[in-house]
Amino acid sequence: MKAPRSKATWIRWAGTLLTLLLLGYLAAQQDWDTLRASFRQIEVWRWLAALGLTLLSRLAVALRWHVLLASAQPRLRLSQSMRLTFAGLFAANFLPTTIGGDMVRLAGAVQLRMDAALSTASLVADRLIGMAGMTLALPWGLARALDAGMPVLQSTFLSFPGLFQKIRVFAQNLLQHFCFWARKPDSLLISLGFTLIHMACLFSSIAILLEGQGQSIPWLTIAGIWSLVYFITLLPVSINGLGLQEVSSTLLYAHLGGISMEASLTLAVLLRALQMLASLPGALFVPDILAAREGKTQ
Repeated sequence: MKAPRSKATWIRWAGTLLTLLLLGYLAAQQDWDTLRASFRQIEVWRWLAALGLTLLSRLAVALRWHVLLASAQPRLRLSQSMRLTFAGLFAANFLPTTIGGDMVRLAGAVQLRMDAALSTASLVADRLIGMAGMTLALPWGLARALDAGMPVLQSTFLSFPGLFQKIRVFAQNLLQHFCFWARKPDSLLISLGFTLIHMACLFSSIAILLEGQGQSIPWLTIAGIWSLVYFITLLPVSINGLGLQEVSSTLLYAHLGGISMEASLTLAVLLRALQMLASLPGALFVPDILAAREGKTQ
């Protein structure tokens, strides 16, 4: 079991390094005066609005998971699920090489005497609902890709003839985790509603940052392109999508959105910075969760 895990870790490290190098190459090819102008062009209120929307999107993600846990016993208080969610977000952004965000949430839930199996299932369901929400925006992204004749996206499916079969088997395995919530469709619908709120905040923050640089893209086009970025970052080739998210976002918004490469690169860097800033409150809760987890493993 250790060999495959070690191999996967090395692949993620290599993928992260490669995409970060590619991101650096893309930045080096741009006009630095234009890049600096793109940053300075964004008014302070736009920075604050984008950060506020990012925080709201994080709260929506926390509420999405809280709704899924509402039927569990003992029930978590809203403040507890919020703390666990932000702790997971912080771990995913700042501790990706040591422990994942979902593992932090799981460890915290078990620490609060939640059933481990149900907590795990709730995390899987939480991920699937997030994917389902992004899938709703995917048609606009695919339409833009087809119109632009993006060879990279087209060749991805041609290069992996068994990809659809693997996706089907993977989906069947994951859907088994929905057995508990299938009897509670209201929880699933409410969770999906919070996912849509999260998506609306994210896409609106992108629109605000682009307009601050003098660039304008229809809101649905922003949503569609980001859905492509989202599914690309699910590929297990980098740590927490670091580098992969920035490169795919830069290239896709430039080629499919029709904006300048400098504006697209600026957007990619700002989005990562906002995600990291919004996860900082979790730093207050991660040490206690990790300490309790280490104590149980010793």
